[in-house]
Amino acid sequence: MKILIAVTHLLGTGHLSRALTLGRAFAAAGHRAYIVSGGGSAPHLDHSGVDLIQLPPLRSDGVAFNRLLTPTGEQADDTYLNNRVEQLCDTLRDIEPDILITELFPFGRRSLKHEFLVLLDRATKLPKPPVVLASIRDILAPPSKPKKAQDATKILTSHYDGVLVHSDPQATRLEASWPVTTEVSKKLHYTGYVAPAAPTPHPEGVGKGEILVSAGGGSVGSALYQVAAKAAKLRPALRWRILVGGSSAAEEIMRLKEQHGETAAILEPARPDFRQMLHGAAASVSMCGYNTALDLLQTGVPAVIVPFDAGNEVEQSLRAASLTPLHGITSLAAADLTPEALCAALDNVIAAPARPTDGFRFDGAARTVEIACNLAKERA
Repeated sequence: MKILIAVTHLLGTGHLSRALTLGRAFAAAGHRAYIVSGGGSAPHLDHSGVDLIQLPPLRSDGVAFNRLLTPTGEQADDTYLNNRVEQLCDTLRDIEPDILITELFPFGRRSLKHEFLVLLDRATKLPKPPVVLASIRDILAPPSKPKKAQDATKILTSHYDGVLVHSDPQATRLEASWPVTTEVSKKLHYTGYVAPAAPTPHPEGVGKGEILVSAGGGSVGSALYQVAAKAAKLRPALRWRILVGGSSAAEEIMRLKEQHGETAAILEPARPDFRQMLHGAAASVSMCGYNTALDLLQTGVPAVIVPFDAGNEVEQSLRAASLTPLHGITSLAAADLTPEALCAALDNVIAAPARPTDGFRFDGAARTVEIACNLAKERA
């Protein structure tokens, strides 16, 4: 079968990372997987085995997700946006997928509603319309107004065959962050968490015994890096490594060096072998995006979580609340993050009992393939 996944990441790279994991799972099962990406390039992510198609990229203006910017920082105009729609629909027409998956929409990406609705409409006009599925993470940004949830339900009812919820329902159900109506409930398929295979220890031992500080692949970790650099001076006996994400990582690293001079921390850009480094780390300091949370659960590493909460974002805080009852995980609100508080939190998680890594389902990618293909076979 041919599978087309449409995804646009606007701030971090977690959405694209999850879509790529799904694409690789479809490819491993013998299918042809295409991912059409509308966000910025993310060379640190693994896109082996999938056909990655790049639209004219967009990013948000920080957490202002309704203000879409081009790579040069200009607000995207109608010509730029229409060019994306045209290329997206051309891709759909050329591939004629058996399965079409939209990542996050219609539960999110409302600023790209027109783009997705045109795609969905064109899909119905293909000689053989595909099975259409929405792909969403465990926790969503709750709708700020009832109308937003109502609009999503209307789109789901008229265009979608199902919703893939990438969560273990024993841990988190969609109701925790979204009003699930009867109409929506009928379309839900819980897949388990979508995660790559659990990492093996780093072959060169990189990261072993270190405090690994990270903020994903986006450009939202400046405050965390600053506090970690100061904490490294307070605890020079610990081995610190700060992995800086985002397209401006080199500039951020230079700024940290200028501001803090010689520190006890290694400063370097985000690395593709990060998950293997976590395997032997003394502790992790990070935000709490979906992929990061799974890395922590799979490796069992002691962890201090600082949920991203700028712009009234609550998704990561909700996820962090579900993780902190586990051994060796604690959460610090961004407003409470100081070098002293970070060091104290690290002391607590490092001293905590070891956390088991087999309590949740991490086979969500394989289960997604099974669910989607079964729906497509039923359609045929």
